[in-house]
Amino acid sequence: MSTPFIFTRLLSAMFGLCFTALSIAEPVAQSDTGLYGQFTEVNQSLLSFNSPYQGKNSLDPANKNASTTDLSLFAGVRTGPGELWANPEIDQGFGLSNTVGIAGFPSGEAYKVGAYTPYLRLPRLFYRQVFNLGGEAQSIAPAANQLARTQTADNVILTIGKFSVVDIFDSNTYAHDPRVDFLNWSVVDSGAFDYAADAWGFTRGAALEWTQAWWTVRGGFFDLSTIPNTTVLDPTYSQHEWVAEFEERHQLSGHPGKFKLLTFINQGNMGSYAEALQLAGQTGSTPDTALVRHRASNSGFGLNLEQELASDLGVFARASINDGSYEAYEFTEINRSLSAGLSLKGDRWGRHDDHFGLAAVANGLSADARAYFAAGGIGILIGDGQLPHYGSEKILETYYTFPIKALDGLALTLNYQYIVNPAYNRDRGPASIIGMRVHKEF
Repeated sequence: MSTPFIFTRLLSAMFGLCFTALSIAEPVAQSDTGLYGQFTEVNQSLLSFNSPYQGKNSLDPANKNASTTDLSLFAGVRTGPGELWANPEIDQGFGLSNTVGIAGFPSGEAYKVGAYTPYLRLPRLFYRQVFNLGGEAQSIAPAANQLARTQTADNVILTIGKFSVVDIFDSNTYAHDPRVDFLNWSVVDSGAFDYAADAWGFTRGAALEWTQAWWTVRGGFFDLSTIPNTTVLDPTYSQHEWVAEFEERHQLSGHPGKFKLLTFINQGNMGSYAEALQLAGQTGSTPDTALVRHRASNSGFGLNLEQELASDLGVFARASINDGSYEAYEFTEINRSLSAGLSLKGDRWGRHDDHFGLAAVANGLSADARAYFAAGGIGILIGDGQLPHYGSEKILETYYTFPIKALDGLALTLNYQYIVNPAYNRDRGPASIIGMRVHKEF
């Protein structure tokens, strides 16, 4: 049975469930249109660090400054029982060292592609429909990519189209949005979650979320790139990702918290680290996973915790792991990751709208991946040409955000990251990166 046929049957089943739910849904209050915008600029500077040698994908000590800018529009309209959203966006700029050199890259606003001049793209174009199943009525406030509505506590939500997998999966109240909280890739997302995406972080697919009382179950089917880490998605969906997540909600001494368990499997043409090393040994060349790609699967798991401790203080933690036998397909070279941190509002020093964040993360490679990079292999983000002394990549990130009250919706953020063993290399670093973010919503 072909993958497109399976996908069609999956969507048919989703719609069947949703329209059954619709028959018992109650009328909901709703807005018919939504229009929002945002502007974000991130500037980062790399301080001098130890760099005795460099490879193709090394963090470059001479590339000391980087800047990215994006201007987004969030336009939504009620379309019958659902809502349709489009997010045209103008981007410009590059990450440090052209977004390579660190597995837990320091800016979630930096993509794997860039340009010195502004360019237009459409990262999101999706349809969402909510089906009420009963329970207490809830008011949903209008926001970017969300029309005002009421919905019941028990519901089913269908999202289909082009968007980011992490718009729906692996979310966390305190660490998930590089435009307003932490910047590091392996803090805002689970480091070992190799989620389906083009080089900008977006894909096509469908997700279904079923909420009952204290729990939600999510499932999704998404398109992988035609070739790992490229800008073109597979038009046939023969290379794809399945992802599922269970979310539990609770109260701890009257404070809300969530626990999530995520699993995913990528199915496509990908290269084995061991096979690349074997071929290189036979030919006397540098190992290259592109030369040994074939149909295979790569899977992983993630745990995600968030807990409010006080009205102004919350903590979070993530742990993730993937198979590690095959090359990273879309995200970055992290086979295991552990992160934790806190988010504190400024109430305790008389500035309610200020935010302080502190997080630490440790990323690691599988044994196969270590051997590949030690032999000179190159990956999506890392590749120093050698890796004689492996060490876990350890990152400390802190930020402070304060609004400019005279300019409604404008906020400035100061950010600092300290990275030990960048790209898992104990011969290089540690590296310090200071940054400033300007964010405006309108």
